[in-house]
Amino acid sequence: MSTRIADADRVLRLCVVAALAFGPVFAAPPATALEIFGLRLFERQDAEEDDTFIGTPQPYTVEFTVSGDNDEIESNLKNASSLWADREEPASGVAGLVAKARGDYRRLLDALYGQARYGGTISITIDGREASDLLPDVELADPAAVRVTIDPGPLFHFERAQIVNKAPPTTNRDDHVADPAEEGFRVGEPARSGAIIGAGRLASEAWRHQGYAKAEVAERRIVAAHDTETIDATIRVEPGAYAVFGPVTVSGTERMDPAFVARQTGITPGTEYDPDDMEKANDRLARLDVFSSSRLQEAETVGPDGRLPIEVIVQERPPRRFGVGGSYSTLDGLGFEAYWLHRNLFGRAERLRVEGRVSGLGETFKPDELTYRVGTTFTKPGIYTPETDFVASVYGEREVLDAYTRTGVSGRVGFTHRFSEELSARIFATGGYNHFNDDIFGERDFVTAGFLGGITYDTRDNAADATRGIFTELTVTPFYEFEYGNAAASVVAEARAYYSLDEESRFVLAGRVKAGALFDPPIAETPPDKLFFAGGGGSVRGYAYRNIGVETPLGVAGGRSLIEGSAELRVRVTDTIGIVGFADAGYVGAEAFPDFAEDLRIGVGAGLRYITGFGPIRLDIAMPLDRRENDPSVALYVGIGQAF
Repeated sequence: MSTRIADADRVLRLCVVAALAFGPVFAAPPATALEIFGLRLFERQDAEEDDTFIGTPQPYTVEFTVSGDNDEIESNLKNASSLWADREEPASGVAGLVAKARGDYRRLLDALYGQARYGGTISITIDGREASDLLPDVELADPAAVRVTIDPGPLFHFERAQIVNKAPPTTNRDDHVADPAEEGFRVGEPARSGAIIGAGRLASEAWRHQGYAKAEVAERRIVAAHDTETIDATIRVEPGAYAVFGPVTVSGTERMDPAFVARQTGITPGTEYDPDDMEKANDRLARLDVFSSSRLQEAETVGPDGRLPIEVIVQERPPRRFGVGGSYSTLDGLGFEAYWLHRNLFGRAERLRVEGRVSGLGETFKPDELTYRVGTTFTKPGIYTPETDFVASVYGEREVLDAYTRTGVSGRVGFTHRFSEELSARIFATGGYNHFNDDIFGERDFVTAGFLGGITYDTRDNAADATRGIFTELTVTPFYEFEYGNAAASVVAEARAYYSLDEESRFVLAGRVKAGALFDPPIAETPPDKLFFAGGGGSVRGYAYRNIGVETPLGVAGGRSLIEGSAELRVRVTDTIGIVGFADAGYVGAEAFPDFAEDLRIGVGAGLRYITGFGPIRLDIAMPLDRRENDPSVALYVGIGQAF
């Protein structure tokens, strides 16, 4: 008990010392030396600080001086200063400038604590007078001269970094929470306020991941010793009661079935509480695409039976939407597409999407010379499990290419399933009828039926503009062709990788490799759309779309093997402008196992990126290094999202 009293007395005494040290810096509002840790030992409310003043615009200039030679500290302090951030714009009157300056005392003090500087001094003067002493109606020059002078003081280190009631080690790796010591909360490390705040958060999260839903930091005891420039930090965690999930209730639904919404959370009453399950439930609800907002709210207390009720609060979107889009390249011409979507047909987030697309516009507008596609897709989520969707689709299309013209109808029906955030799979039964016309084999009809199975592993940080992570996909498509009586199987594997060369991801290396093989049937008895081609914007840039294949005296035919690769260096020049240098390569062989009898085609080029909130707008210019008939000398591509 005596030790505790002595510690408390020491905290009080050191806070008084800190207040005296900063006293000349800001008389109003006073500093609370430990406010950054959530404690308010010295506090005085001053309404003038928080008021928003509106008056005649008050221009001002700022001189910002930080003693010492530490660019990181100076940068952090400038980022924290409202005076510095708004220096290009006048303040809202004299009172507004005074309020802005007085608010900067606390912001700058917090920034110093974030840098483990607990003995610094801050002075903010306006026209030579300390801002904390000025009244809102003071007369100032035009422009007013603001001077911010900061001495960061010495760097403080942890003399003690202790967590009382630390959670026991977990036996489930999914419940692992980072050790606060690994995040800087340990003896000898700089005593940054962020490390102390983070340690409390991690310590309580460790308990929450083991079923203690209401774990919280009960006490933070922080002692600053200015004579030794050290911090003594003790955090005590109160885990509270062990909890299991209670009943899941839903509010805010209109068309949606509340019972279905509760089921889609994936939360099973009676199982151990886990914040990861809460996060996954939020993700599942978001993927339904029927809510403009949704959140899961825990009950305030754990019930006597150890159950924690969960309430799902949602707001539904309008059920119908439509969209239009377009694309252009010098090879593929101009294209347009449109869709109509109903995202909640029967009250369980069933989606019906009807879409159409036309491309090849430019040189011709004759319907039989254009490529078009029209069809519909029906998706029913939550089949068997919350992570399993039923999907059925049917499409009619006409595709006009240099290699062939195809007219037909195809469909598929099957399931998709998410095993985790990174791993997903799909399996479909497929079928179709197609009529082909080409210069090599003439007119042919094909009727096919089979299966499509695929598995995807994706750790990219952003699918439209990845800077880190990998994407891998394996697709296997066995099928039977009835006109010629051939059984066949196609296997395609693709891998993409992204690596940031700097912490801000302004320099990114990206690479892609794709390989495919088609087994058994001869090329002449295989539907051309089942064969492999390369070339075009999503393949080997610089070459005509699907113009890389097996060369014959009568033209280019599809092959039974494919190898593609791409490499890009992406550079973010500004926050909205990026440039890219790239090289693509592709090979198509006549046999299922490549014999490299055909040449490897290489295209090189550069691109410009305009960064938007929905992904970069892409402009690429590419040149083929081994140009053949029908290939351009230079190709231009415009699209949304990175090339891969």
